[in-house]
Amino acid sequence: MPGQRPAPRPKPGPAPRPGRPTVQLLSVAAAEALDRADEAVDALLESGRRPGDVLVLTVGAAHPWQEHELSFGEESYWAQLADGGDVFYADAATTRTLRRDVVVLVVNENHTGRVTAAARKALEQAAKLLVVCGETDTVAPLFA
Repeated sequence: MPGQRPAPRPKPGPAPRPGRPTVQLLSVAAAEALDRADEAVDALLESGRRPGDVLVLTVGAAHPWQEHELSFGEESYWAQLADGGDVFYADAATTRTLRRDVVVLVVNENHTGRVTAAARKALEQAAKLLVVCGETDTVAPLFA
């Protein structure tokens, strides 16, 4: 119609944020968290996940497989991450970017500050699924 102004166009909003991964809590004492994480990794692989899609982060003592891989030297260890063909094991406090589809967070230490920082990092690193192996009272509030 003459004299009618076109409706203003909507302004673009902020860029969409990547979706938060699904969080699965597996309740287990800190002393048994490594074993429970190994079971979780096995179940993920048996369900069809590729090994290169899985990252295991430990809050406390290193996973034995991480120690084994590091025995070949830092360069070889980090090359395995870049290769992306196998499950990768790392300390949750590492400053490197370790993004994978699935992150298994092993809460094998209950130091509150470390667990909180690891939970934040794990949420950032997991694209689709975050599996948390730890004491429910310690970890559940961090993902509420």
